[in-house]
Amino acid sequence: MNRILLASAFLLISISAAFADGIPSAAPTAVGPVPAAVSPAPKAPAPKLVEPHLHIARSNLAGHARIALTFDACMGQADERILSTLVREHIPATIFVTARWLKRNPAAVAVFLQNPDLFELENHGQNHIPAVDTPTLIYGIASAGSPQAVLQEVEGGAAAMVAAGIPAPHWFRGSTAKYDLSAIGEIRAMGYRIAGYSVNGDGGSLLGAVITEKRIASAKDGDVVISHINQPTHAAGEGVAKALVDLKAKGTEFVRLQDVEDTGDDKTTE
Repeated sequence: MNRILLASAFLLISISAAFADGIPSAAPTAVGPVPAAVSPAPKAPAPKLVEPHLHIARSNLAGHARIALTFDACMGQADERILSTLVREHIPATIFVTARWLKRNPAAVAVFLQNPDLFELENHGQNHIPAVDTPTLIYGIASAGSPQAVLQEVEGGAAAMVAAGIPAPHWFRGSTAKYDLSAIGEIRAMGYRIAGYSVNGDGGSLLGAVITEKRIASAKDGDVVISHINQPTHAAGEGVAKALVDLKAKGTEFVRLQDVEDTGDDKTTE
């Protein structure tokens, strides 16, 4: 009996071993060199931007500062608080207009053209695109991005001015007033002087009325002031209007850019 049991056990062990030998084992995992992580393509370096300064010839007379008021008309509507003050107080100014603003503000354009002794109209571009010839963002605004696009922005703005009955412009100021040096060279080659500034009057029309008034009223002999005339709902416009009256009361001489010699850095006027 014991022999039978032993024989049976031996038979089962042999069958199990044979069955196990017939089952293929899991294929071994191939071990090789781990591929290196793919690095992202290096970003193109951001262009070096400049925000040129501009000064005009001083009067050099005590109590008789000479300043140039410049206003950007980017988009939106005309600020009648500023425009009416300029006309009422007979204060000359240089207005930089875009093609987009011209289309929306024919009544204000008519006032400018009816007062050629007060207003010099100059080029602020076709679509208010920063005049930078490589792709970048400036204050969240996409730049022109190429020399061809800079050319279109400048010449498109000038064409719109002429079509509106405005004399051909001689000055250009781009959106954000920032440029790269190569674009400055391109714009100068088109025959334009580039209008920087020395006093930022209204912080892009984002400042309050009180601080705007103080900034502009602090302008000194030879300064070029930049402000905006296209934001009638912003508090800054009230401050601009008050500052104009303040300056006039102090005996300030107001001039347009076309009426006086000037000096701009970064080769913007050379």
